[in-house]
Amino acid sequence: MTETLAETDVQAQINDFTQRAVQAAAIFTQYDQQRTDRIVRAVFAAGFDNRIPLAKLAREETGLGRWEDKVIKNTIAAQFVYNDIKDEKTVGVISEDHERGIVEIAQPMGPILGVIPSTNPTSTTLFKILLCMKTRNPIIISPSPKARTCCGETARICYEAALKAGAPEDCIQWVEGVSKEVTHGLMGNKDIALILATGGSGLVRAAYSSGTPTLGVGAGNVPVYIERSADVPFAVENILLSKTFDNGTICASEQAIVVESCLAESVKEEFTKRGAYILWPKEVEAVTAVVFDSEKGLMNANIVGQSAKFLAEQAGVDVPDNTTLLIAPLQKVDGEPLAHEILAPILAFYEVTDYQQALNLCIELNYQGGIGHTASIYSNDEAKILEFAEGMNAGRIVVNTPSSQGAVGGIFNRLHPSFTLGCGTGGHNITTDNITAKHLLNIQRIARRRDNLQLANFDMNLYLDETVNHEEIEKLFGRNM
Repeated sequence: MTETLAETDVQAQINDFTQRAVQAAAIFTQYDQQRTDRIVRAVFAAGFDNRIPLAKLAREETGLGRWEDKVIKNTIAAQFVYNDIKDEKTVGVISEDHERGIVEIAQPMGPILGVIPSTNPTSTTLFKILLCMKTRNPIIISPSPKARTCCGETARICYEAALKAGAPEDCIQWVEGVSKEVTHGLMGNKDIALILATGGSGLVRAAYSSGTPTLGVGAGNVPVYIERSADVPFAVENILLSKTFDNGTICASEQAIVVESCLAESVKEEFTKRGAYILWPKEVEAVTAVVFDSEKGLMNANIVGQSAKFLAEQAGVDVPDNTTLLIAPLQKVDGEPLAHEILAPILAFYEVTDYQQALNLCIELNYQGGIGHTASIYSNDEAKILEFAEGMNAGRIVVNTPSSQGAVGGIFNRLHPSFTLGCGTGGHNITTDNITAKHLLNIQRIARRRDNLQLANFDMNLYLDETVNHEEIEKLFGRNM
Protein backbone atom coordinates (compact mmCIF):
# COMPACT_ATOMS: atom_id res chain seq x y z
CA MET A 1 0.00 0.00 0.00
CA THR A 2 1.29 3.45 -0.89
CA GLU A 3 2.30 5.40 2.18
CA THR A 4 0.13 8.50 2.64
CA LEU A 5 1.50 11.99 3.20
CA ALA A 6 0.13 11.95 6.76
CA GLU A 7 1.94 8.70 7.53
CA THR A 8 5.14 10.09 6.04
CA ASP A 9 4.84 13.23 8.16
CA VAL A 10 4.23 11.21 11.34
CA GLN A 11 7.25 9.01 10.68
CA ALA A 12 9.39 12.06 9.97
CA GLN A 13 8.43 13.56 13.33
CA ILE A 14 9.19 10.31 15.13
CA ASN A 15 12.58 10.00 13.43
CA ASP A 16 13.44 13.60 14.26
CA PHE A 17 12.59 13.15 17.95
CA THR A 18 14.51 9.91 18.34
CA GLN A 19 17.58 10.95 16.35
CA ARG A 20 17.94 14.08 18.43
CA ALA A 21 17.44 12.07 21.62
CA VAL A 22 20.04 9.49 20.61
CA GLN A 23 22.58 12.22 19.90
CA ALA A 24 21.82 13.84 23.27
CA ALA A 25 22.24 10.46 24.99
CA ALA A 26 25.68 9.96 23.45
CA ILE A 27 26.84 13.26 24.96
CA PHE A 28 24.97 12.93 28.26
CA THR A 29 26.53 9.57 29.06
CA GLN A 30 29.95 11.27 29.23
CA TYR A 31 28.93 13.64 32.06
CA ASP A 32 30.26 13.14 35.56
CA GLN A 33 28.20 13.33 38.75
CA GLN A 34 29.06 16.94 39.52
CA ARG A 35 28.09 18.21 36.10
CA THR A 36 24.92 16.13 36.15
CA ASP A 37 23.92 17.47 39.56
CA ARG A 38 24.34 21.08 38.40
CA ILE A 39 21.80 20.42 35.68
CA VAL A 40 19.40 18.75 38.11
CA ARG A 41 19.60 21.68 40.50
CA ALA A 42 18.98 24.17 37.69
CA VAL A 43 15.87 22.26 36.57
CA PHE A 44 14.58 22.05 40.13
CA ALA A 45 15.06 25.79 40.63
CA ALA A 46 13.31 26.69 37.38
CA GLY A 47 10.40 24.36 38.10
CA PHE A 48 9.99 25.57 41.64
CA ASP A 49 10.19 29.26 40.73
CA ASN A 50 7.48 28.76 38.10
CA ARG A 51 5.24 26.55 40.24
CA ILE A 52 2.41 29.11 40.44
CA PRO A 53 2.10 30.23 36.78
CA LEU A 54 2.39 26.61 35.66
CA ALA A 55 -0.36 25.58 38.10
CA LYS A 56 -2.63 28.34 36.85
CA LEU A 57 -1.92 27.40 33.25
CA ALA A 58 -2.73 23.74 33.96
CA ARG A 59 -6.02 24.65 35.60
CA GLU A 60 -6.94 27.06 32.78
CA GLU A 61 -6.16 24.58 30.03
CA THR A 62 -7.56 21.36 31.50
CA GLY A 63 -10.43 22.76 33.56
CA LEU A 64 -9.58 20.19 36.24
CA GLY A 65 -9.04 20.71 39.94
CA ARG A 66 -7.90 23.84 41.76
CA TRP A 67 -4.82 25.86 40.82
CA GLU A 68 -3.89 26.37 44.47
CA ASP A 69 -3.62 22.60 44.94
CA LYS A 70 -1.72 22.24 41.69
CA VAL A 71 0.86 24.62 43.17
CA ILE A 72 1.37 22.08 45.95
CA LYS A 73 1.69 19.30 43.38
CA ASN A 74 4.32 21.30 41.50
CA THR A 75 6.12 21.97 44.78
CA ILE A 76 6.26 18.25 45.57
CA ALA A 77 7.43 17.44 42.05
CA ALA A 78 10.18 20.05 42.21
CA GLN A 79 11.37 20.59 45.79
CA PHE A 80 10.46 17.28 47.40
CA VAL A 81 11.63 15.13 44.51
CA TYR A 82 14.85 17.13 44.21
CA ASN A 83 15.61 16.77 47.92
CA ASP A 84 14.94 13.05 47.67
CA ILE A 85 17.34 12.43 44.77
CA LYS A 86 19.95 15.21 44.94
CA ASP A 87 22.52 13.27 46.98
CA GLU A 88 21.98 9.96 45.21
CA LYS A 89 24.91 8.57 43.21
CA THR A 90 23.78 7.96 39.65
CA VAL A 91 27.07 8.17 37.74
CA GLY A 92 29.95 5.70 37.75
CA VAL A 93 30.64 3.50 40.77
CA ILE A 94 27.68 3.62 43.14
CA SER A 95 28.61 0.78 45.52
CA GLU A 96 31.54 -1.50 46.38
CA ASP A 97 31.47 -4.73 48.36
CA HIS A 98 35.07 -5.85 48.66
CA GLU A 99 34.23 -8.97 50.62
CA ARG A 100 31.94 -10.26 47.87
CA GLY A 101 34.05 -8.73 45.12
CA ILE A 102 31.09 -6.86 43.64
CA VAL A 103 31.31 -3.32 42.27
CA GLU A 104 28.15 -1.67 40.93
CA ILE A 105 28.29 0.96 38.18
CA ALA A 106 25.35 3.13 37.15
CA GLN A 107 24.71 3.61 33.45
CA PRO A 108 21.96 5.65 31.77
CA MET A 109 19.31 3.73 29.87
CA GLY A 110 18.98 6.02 26.88
CA PRO A 111 16.07 8.05 25.47
CA ILE A 112 12.93 7.85 27.60
CA LEU A 113 9.36 8.60 26.54
CA GLY A 114 7.40 10.32 29.30
CA VAL A 115 3.62 10.04 28.83
CA ILE A 116 1.76 12.70 30.84
CA PRO A 117 -1.89 12.71 32.06
CA SER A 118 -4.25 15.69 32.15
CA THR A 119 -4.94 15.20 35.87
CA ASN A 120 -1.42 16.08 37.05
CA PRO A 121 0.19 17.55 33.91
CA THR A 122 2.79 20.08 35.03
CA SER A 123 3.78 18.23 38.19
CA THR A 124 4.24 14.91 36.38
CA THR A 125 6.27 16.64 33.66
CA LEU A 126 8.53 18.25 36.27
CA PHE A 127 8.90 14.96 38.10
CA LYS A 128 9.86 12.91 35.05
CA ILE A 129 12.27 15.52 33.73
CA LEU A 130 14.08 15.72 37.08
CA LEU A 131 14.48 11.94 37.26
CA CYS A 132 15.77 11.79 33.69
CA MET A 133 18.26 14.60 34.19
CA LYS A 134 19.54 12.94 37.36
CA THR A 135 20.11 9.68 35.48
CA ARG A 136 21.47 11.28 32.27
CA ASN A 137 18.59 10.03 30.14
CA PRO A 138 17.17 12.33 27.45
CA ILE A 139 13.39 12.54 27.69
CA ILE A 140 10.62 13.13 25.17
CA ILE A 141 7.46 14.45 26.82
CA SER A 142 4.19 13.28 25.25
CA PRO A 143 1.30 15.07 26.97
CA SER A 144 -2.41 14.41 27.05
CA PRO A 145 -4.22 16.31 24.29
CA LYS A 146 -6.01 18.19 27.06
CA ALA A 147 -2.73 19.44 28.56
CA ARG A 148 -0.35 20.03 25.68
CA THR A 149 0.17 23.75 26.30
CA CYS A 150 0.94 23.55 30.01
CA CYS A 151 3.15 20.47 29.57
CA GLY A 152 4.99 22.11 26.70
CA GLU A 153 5.58 25.25 28.75
CA THR A 154 6.84 23.18 31.69
CA ALA A 155 9.22 21.27 29.44
CA ARG A 156 10.43 24.49 27.79
CA ILE A 157 11.21 26.10 31.16
CA CYS A 158 13.10 23.02 32.32
CA TYR A 159 14.97 22.68 29.03
CA GLU A 160 16.18 26.27 28.98
CA ALA A 161 17.38 25.94 32.56
CA ALA A 162 19.13 22.66 31.76
CA LEU A 163 20.89 24.16 28.73
CA LYS A 164 22.16 27.11 30.76
CA ALA A 165 23.59 24.62 33.26
CA GLY A 166 25.48 22.79 30.51
CA ALA A 167 23.08 20.05 29.49
CA PRO A 168 23.33 18.61 25.98
CA GLU A 169 20.99 19.96 23.32
CA ASP A 170 17.73 18.03 22.90
CA CYS A 171 18.06 16.33 26.30
CA ILE A 172 14.46 17.47 26.83
CA GLN A 173 11.97 17.43 23.96
CA TRP A 174 8.20 17.61 23.86
CA VAL A 175 5.52 16.64 21.38
CA GLU A 176 3.60 19.66 20.13
CA GLY A 177 0.26 19.36 18.42
CA VAL A 178 -0.26 16.06 20.24
CA SER A 179 -0.78 13.36 17.68
CA LYS A 180 -1.86 9.93 18.90
CA GLU A 181 0.00 8.43 15.94
CA VAL A 182 3.23 10.16 16.96
CA THR A 183 2.91 9.00 20.57
CA HIS A 184 2.18 5.40 19.58
CA GLY A 185 4.96 5.51 17.01
CA LEU A 186 7.42 6.70 19.63
CA MET A 187 6.30 3.93 21.97
CA GLY A 188 7.32 1.26 19.50
CA ASN A 189 10.45 2.96 18.21
CA LYS A 190 13.64 0.93 18.64
CA ASP A 191 15.59 3.94 19.93
CA ILE A 192 13.30 4.50 22.91
CA ALA A 193 14.87 2.72 25.87
CA LEU A 194 11.97 3.00 28.29
CA ILE A 195 8.44 4.37 28.54
CA LEU A 196 7.35 6.13 31.72
CA ALA A 197 3.59 5.78 31.28
CA THR A 198 1.27 7.70 33.57
CA GLY A 199 -2.34 8.02 32.47
CA GLY A 200 -5.49 6.08 31.65
CA SER A 201 -5.64 2.31 31.39
CA GLY A 202 -5.90 2.31 27.60
CA LEU A 203 -2.76 4.38 27.18
CA VAL A 204 -0.82 2.32 29.71
CA ARG A 205 -1.89 -0.90 27.95
CA ALA A 206 -0.71 0.56 24.64
CA ALA A 207 2.68 1.29 26.20
CA TYR A 208 3.01 -2.24 27.54
CA SER A 209 2.00 -3.78 24.22
CA SER A 210 4.48 -1.62 22.26
CA GLY A 211 7.39 -3.99 22.87
CA THR A 212 9.38 -1.25 24.65
CA PRO A 213 10.20 -1.72 28.36
CA THR A 214 7.62 0.23 30.34
CA LEU A 215 7.16 1.48 33.87
CA GLY A 216 3.43 2.03 34.14
CA VAL A 217 0.70 2.59 36.68
CA GLY A 218 -2.66 1.06 37.50
CA ALA A 219 -6.08 2.32 38.46
CA GLY A 220 -6.71 3.34 42.03
CA ASN A 221 -9.84 2.34 43.93
CA VAL A 222 -8.71 3.08 47.46
CA PRO A 223 -10.77 1.74 50.36
CA VAL A 224 -10.34 3.59 53.65
CA TYR A 225 -11.23 1.67 56.79
CA ILE A 226 -12.01 3.60 59.97
CA GLU A 227 -11.42 0.96 62.63
CA ARG A 228 -13.09 1.27 66.04
CA SER A 229 -9.89 2.34 67.82
CA ALA A 230 -9.45 5.29 65.45
CA ASP A 231 -9.66 8.96 66.40
CA VAL A 232 -12.81 9.81 64.40
CA PRO A 233 -12.41 13.62 64.08
CA PHE A 234 -8.78 13.14 63.06
CA ALA A 235 -9.70 10.48 60.50
CA VAL A 236 -12.47 12.56 58.95
CA GLU A 237 -10.28 15.66 58.78
CA ASN A 238 -7.54 13.74 56.98
CA ILE A 239 -9.90 12.01 54.54
CA LEU A 240 -11.39 15.37 53.60
CA LEU A 241 -7.92 16.87 53.17
CA SER A 242 -7.06 14.07 50.77
CA LYS A 243 -10.27 13.55 48.77
CA THR A 244 -10.95 17.24 48.19
CA PHE A 245 -7.32 17.98 47.24
CA ASP A 246 -7.34 19.21 43.63
CA ASN A 247 -10.94 17.93 43.51
CA GLY A 248 -9.90 14.30 43.82
CA THR A 249 -7.68 14.06 40.72
CA ILE A 250 -4.95 11.97 42.38
CA CYS A 251 -5.55 8.27 41.67
CA ALA A 252 -4.46 7.44 45.23
CA SER A 253 -7.35 9.41 46.71
CA GLU A 254 -9.91 7.55 48.80
CA GLN A 255 -12.87 6.03 46.94
CA ALA A 256 -14.91 4.31 49.65
CA ILE A 257 -15.22 4.64 53.42
CA VAL A 258 -15.73 1.46 55.43
CA VAL A 259 -16.76 1.95 59.06
CA GLU A 260 -18.04 -0.28 61.85
CA SER A 261 -21.61 0.30 63.08
CA CYS A 262 -20.44 1.50 66.48
CA LEU A 263 -18.74 4.48 64.79
CA ALA A 264 -21.02 5.06 61.80
CA GLU A 265 -23.16 7.86 63.18
CA SER A 266 -20.25 9.76 64.72
CA VAL A 267 -18.36 9.51 61.42
CA LYS A 268 -21.34 10.85 59.47
CA GLU A 269 -21.84 13.67 61.96
CA GLU A 270 -18.18 14.63 61.73
CA PHE A 271 -18.28 14.68 57.94
CA THR A 272 -21.45 16.77 57.90
CA LYS A 273 -19.96 19.20 60.40
CA ARG A 274 -17.00 19.71 58.06
CA GLY A 275 -18.96 20.43 54.88
CA ALA A 276 -19.72 16.97 53.46
CA TYR A 277 -23.23 16.16 52.25
CA ILE A 278 -24.77 12.71 52.85
CA LEU A 279 -26.85 11.76 49.82
CA TRP A 280 -30.31 10.21 50.15
CA PRO A 281 -31.00 7.01 48.12
CA LYS A 282 -32.74 8.88 45.25
CA GLU A 283 -29.92 11.42 45.22
CA VAL A 284 -27.37 8.59 45.02
CA GLU A 285 -29.13 7.37 41.86
CA ALA A 286 -29.14 10.87 40.34
CA VAL A 287 -25.47 11.51 41.08
CA THR A 288 -24.49 8.04 39.85
CA ALA A 289 -26.10 8.77 36.48
CA VAL A 290 -23.95 11.91 36.20
CA VAL A 291 -20.56 10.64 37.37
CA PHE A 292 -20.56 7.15 35.81
CA ASP A 293 -20.66 6.22 32.14
CA SER A 294 -22.65 2.98 32.19
CA GLU A 295 -21.89 2.18 28.53
CA LYS A 296 -18.13 2.31 29.05
CA GLY A 297 -18.27 0.97 32.60
CA LEU A 298 -16.07 3.85 33.77
CA MET A 299 -16.36 7.23 35.41
CA ASN A 300 -17.63 10.00 33.17
CA ALA A 301 -14.53 11.87 31.95
CA ASN A 302 -16.43 15.17 32.06
CA ILE A 303 -16.70 15.10 35.86
CA VAL A 304 -13.04 14.40 36.63
CA GLY A 305 -11.59 17.10 38.87
CA GLN A 306 -14.87 19.01 39.25
CA SER A 307 -16.21 20.29 42.57
CA ALA A 308 -18.80 18.58 44.75
CA LYS A 309 -21.16 21.49 44.16
CA PHE A 310 -20.80 21.07 40.38
CA LEU A 311 -21.54 17.32 40.60
CA ALA A 312 -24.64 17.97 42.68
CA GLU A 313 -25.90 20.67 40.31
CA GLN A 314 -25.44 18.38 37.30
CA ALA A 315 -27.48 15.72 39.11
CA GLY A 316 -30.20 18.16 40.16
CA VAL A 317 -29.38 17.68 43.84
CA ASP A 318 -29.72 20.71 46.09
CA VAL A 319 -26.76 20.99 48.46
CA PRO A 320 -25.43 23.86 50.62
CA ASP A 321 -23.04 26.24 48.87
CA ASN A 322 -20.18 25.25 51.20
CA THR A 323 -20.41 21.54 50.29
CA THR A 324 -16.94 20.11 49.68
CA LEU A 325 -17.68 16.39 49.43
CA LEU A 326 -20.59 14.10 48.51
CA ILE A 327 -21.02 10.86 50.43
CA ALA A 328 -23.10 8.04 48.97
CA PRO A 329 -24.20 5.32 51.43
CA LEU A 330 -24.19 1.95 49.62
CA GLN A 331 -25.12 -1.61 50.49
CA LYS A 332 -23.04 -3.64 48.04
CA VAL A 333 -19.94 -3.56 45.86
CA ASP A 334 -20.67 -5.82 42.91
CA GLY A 335 -22.57 -3.98 40.20
CA GLU A 336 -22.41 -0.67 42.07
CA PRO A 337 -20.98 2.11 39.86
CA LEU A 338 -19.84 4.25 42.78
CA ALA A 339 -17.72 1.35 44.04
CA HIS A 340 -15.37 2.13 41.11
CA GLU A 341 -12.66 4.78 40.85
CA ILE A 342 -14.19 8.26 40.63
CA LEU A 343 -11.61 11.06 40.39
CA ALA A 344 -13.87 13.71 41.90
CA PRO A 345 -14.97 14.64 45.45
CA ILE A 346 -17.47 11.85 46.02
CA LEU A 347 -17.07 8.85 48.33
CA ALA A 348 -18.98 5.63 48.74
CA PHE A 349 -19.90 4.84 52.37
CA TYR A 350 -20.27 1.35 53.82
CA GLU A 351 -21.39 0.42 57.32
CA VAL A 352 -20.31 -3.01 58.59
CA THR A 353 -20.85 -4.97 61.80
CA ASP A 354 -17.30 -5.91 62.73
CA TYR A 355 -13.63 -5.98 61.77
CA GLN A 356 -13.78 -9.17 59.72
CA GLN A 357 -16.63 -7.88 57.60
CA ALA A 358 -14.75 -4.61 57.15
CA LEU A 359 -11.61 -6.41 56.00
CA ASN A 360 -13.56 -8.58 53.55
CA LEU A 361 -15.34 -5.53 52.14
CA CYS A 362 -12.08 -3.62 51.69
CA ILE A 363 -10.60 -6.59 49.84
CA GLU A 364 -13.68 -6.72 47.60
CA LEU A 365 -13.38 -2.99 46.87
CA ASN A 366 -9.67 -3.44 46.20
CA TYR A 367 -10.44 -6.11 43.59
CA GLN A 368 -13.17 -3.98 42.02
CA GLY A 369 -10.54 -2.07 40.09
CA GLY A 370 -7.63 -0.94 42.24
CA ILE A 371 -5.51 -4.04 42.67
CA GLY A 372 -1.94 -3.28 43.68
CA HIS A 373 -2.40 0.44 44.21
CA THR A 374 -3.19 1.81 47.68
CA ALA A 375 -5.31 1.07 50.74
CA SER A 376 -5.89 3.22 53.83
CA ILE A 377 -6.63 2.49 57.46
CA TYR A 378 -7.26 4.68 60.50
CA SER A 379 -6.55 2.71 63.66
CA ASN A 380 -4.54 2.70 66.85
CA ASP A 381 -4.51 -1.10 67.07
CA GLU A 382 -1.18 -2.32 65.69
CA ALA A 383 -2.36 -5.92 65.35
CA LYS A 384 -5.37 -4.83 63.28
CA ILE A 385 -3.19 -2.57 61.12
CA LEU A 386 -0.81 -5.43 60.31
CA GLU A 387 -3.63 -7.88 59.63
CA PHE A 388 -5.34 -5.33 57.38
CA ALA A 389 -2.10 -4.74 55.45
CA GLU A 390 -1.49 -8.45 54.97
CA GLY A 391 -5.01 -8.91 53.62
CA MET A 392 -4.83 -6.15 51.00
CA ASN A 393 -3.30 -6.46 47.56
CA ALA A 394 -1.87 -2.95 47.55
CA GLY A 395 1.60 -1.54 47.07
CA ARG A 396 1.01 1.14 49.67
CA ILE A 397 -0.88 0.78 52.95
CA VAL A 398 -1.16 4.28 54.40
CA VAL A 399 -1.89 4.44 58.13
CA ASN A 400 -3.58 7.41 59.82
CA THR A 401 -2.61 9.46 56.77
CA PRO A 402 -4.40 11.28 53.93
CA SER A 403 -4.26 8.71 51.16
CA SER A 404 -3.49 11.06 48.25
CA GLN A 405 -0.57 12.79 49.91
CA GLY A 406 0.48 9.64 51.76
CA ALA A 407 0.79 7.49 48.64
CA VAL A 408 2.62 10.20 46.68
CA GLY A 409 5.12 10.31 49.55
CA GLY A 410 7.49 12.83 51.09
CA ILE A 411 4.97 14.71 53.25
CA PHE A 412 3.47 12.34 55.82
CA ASN A 413 5.94 9.47 55.44
CA ARG A 414 9.31 8.55 53.98
CA LEU A 415 8.11 6.98 50.75
CA HIS A 416 9.94 8.36 47.72
CA PRO A 417 7.91 11.35 46.47
CA SER A 418 6.62 10.23 43.10
CA PHE A 419 3.98 10.90 40.47
CA THR A 420 4.27 7.39 39.02
CA LEU A 421 3.03 4.80 41.51
CA GLY A 422 3.73 1.19 40.63
CA CYS A 423 0.96 -1.33 41.33
CA GLY A 424 2.89 -4.58 41.09
CA THR A 425 1.75 -7.63 39.16
CA GLY A 426 -1.78 -7.19 40.48
CA GLY A 427 -1.98 -3.93 38.56
CA HIS A 428 0.00 -5.41 35.63
CA ASN A 429 3.13 -3.45 36.59
CA ILE A 430 6.65 -4.72 37.23
CA THR A 431 7.02 -3.05 40.66
CA THR A 432 4.98 -1.78 43.60
CA ASP A 433 7.54 0.99 44.20
CA ASN A 434 7.06 4.70 44.02
CA ILE A 435 9.10 5.25 40.85
CA THR A 436 12.25 7.29 41.42
CA ALA A 437 15.72 7.80 39.94
CA LYS A 438 17.01 4.30 40.72
CA HIS A 439 14.42 2.81 38.36
CA LEU A 440 15.90 4.71 35.40
CA LEU A 441 19.39 3.23 35.65
CA ASN A 442 21.04 0.18 34.19
CA ILE A 443 23.36 -1.26 36.83
CA GLN A 444 26.56 -2.97 35.73
CA ARG A 445 28.18 -5.37 38.17
CA ILE A 446 31.87 -6.13 38.18
CA ALA A 447 32.20 -9.56 39.78
CA ARG A 448 35.78 -10.35 40.88
CA ARG A 449 36.83 -13.89 41.55
CA ARG A 450 36.00 -15.07 45.05
CA ASP A 451 36.32 -18.86 45.18
CA ASN A 452 33.69 -20.83 47.06
CA LEU A 453 35.95 -22.52 49.64
CA GLN A 454 33.32 -25.12 50.48
CA LEU A 455 33.33 -26.28 46.88
CA ALA A 456 37.14 -26.24 46.78
CA ASN A 457 37.25 -28.97 49.46
CA PHE A 458 34.26 -30.92 48.15
CA ASP A 459 34.31 -34.09 46.08
CA MET A 460 32.32 -33.03 43.01
CA ASN A 461 31.83 -36.70 42.06
CA LEU A 462 29.25 -36.94 44.83
CA TYR A 463 26.87 -34.92 42.63
CA LEU A 464 26.98 -37.81 40.16
CA ASP A 465 26.15 -40.43 42.80
CA GLU A 466 22.41 -41.24 42.80
CA THR A 467 22.60 -42.60 46.36
CA VAL A 468 23.61 -39.20 47.76
CA ASN A 469 20.59 -37.14 48.86
CA HIS A 470 20.20 -33.53 49.91
CA GLU A 471 20.63 -34.27 53.64
CA GLU A 472 24.10 -35.72 53.11
CA ILE A 473 25.08 -32.75 50.94
CA GLU A 474 23.85 -30.34 53.60
CA LYS A 475 25.92 -32.10 56.25
CA LEU A 476 29.03 -31.86 54.09
CA PHE A 477 28.42 -28.16 53.51
CA GLY A 478 27.55 -27.54 57.16
CA ARG A 479 24.03 -26.50 56.06
CA ASN A 480 25.51 -23.19 54.89
CA MET A 481 24.27 -23.61 51.34
